[in-house]
Amino acid sequence: MKRLFALLCLALAGLPCSAQALSLDELAAQLGKPAAVRGPFVQEKYLRSLPQPLTSRGEFVLARDHGLLWLLQTPLRQDYRIDDNGLWRRDANGWQALPAKTAGAEQNRLFFAVLRGDATALNKDFELSLQGDLAHWQVQLTPRSLLLKQVFSHIDLQGGQYVEQIELFETQGDRTLLRLPASTGSDALSATEQQAFAH
Repeated sequence: MKRLFALLCLALAGLPCSAQALSLDELAAQLGKPAAVRGPFVQEKYLRSLPQPLTSRGEFVLARDHGLLWLLQTPLRQDYRIDDNGLWRRDANGWQALPAKTAGAEQNRLFFAVLRGDATALNKDFELSLQGDLAHWQVQLTPRSLLLKQVFSHIDLQGGQYVEQIELFETQGDRTLLRLPASTGSDALSATEQQAFAH
């Protein structure tokens, strides 16, 4: 499946700032600078029942003021969009809304909150632990709610200027690794990207 989201922020009650070389505010400010971040992704789903991971590849575009385009290229071609109005899939008739209450939709909202730096959403659902500096940082998200604790044991994030890796550890032993190896930022969207977000 498709997933993704760009990173976190803001004040965490109870996080000892004196022990941190980097604050969540500083990290959020860095990640939120570009109007758009784009690049390739590789997603590997490790299932206990399979000897090899299920691998998917594609491109993403995170637009600060619009949402996230998740353009899956292999093993099949499929375009997704995540924005404040929900999760969408593009077909021959344009963008179609997908059900909002599925596990996949919830995971996509999580990725979106991570990638866009939505502190309110992340802080509500997770305890955040930050290490490192602006060039090399790691964040661990530990679920707060009973529902999320049933799905995830924890989520690890790491990166530098941009988010480079998101790893989800599920309680039943499965694991998803999302790598964003070559992200770049810019101040504007292309005409094609603007059109994708406009509908």
